[in-house]
Amino acid sequence: MSSVPVSAYLALALILFCIGLYGALTKKNTVIVLISIELMLNAVNINLVTFSKYGVNPSITGQVFALFSIAVAAAEVAVGLAILISLYRNRRTVNIDEMDQLKN
Repeated sequence: MSSVPVSAYLALALILFCIGLYGALTKKNTVIVLISIELMLNAVNINLVTFSKYGVNPSITGQVFALFSIAVAAAEVAVGLAILISLYRNRRTVNIDEMDQLKN
């Protein structure tokens, strides 16, 4: 049995999600925003694995969802970094406020 209580996992997930949310909403650097989104996804993964192991009906379903979430996050980062590199080559900035090229 694990000596770590469920509340510790949930507190860690809450802290990671709050840090990610703060970074995504306040930072202007696009790379930091992508990293913040990854933090929020990892917080969700911690919750999925915790509830799948310690939930009412322990099963592997939450872990499968976490694995799917990791795959989607990897694809999201690959596409996001490709778009960011392309924008950086054209605009010479990673500031999210100056990336309004798609508005017109």
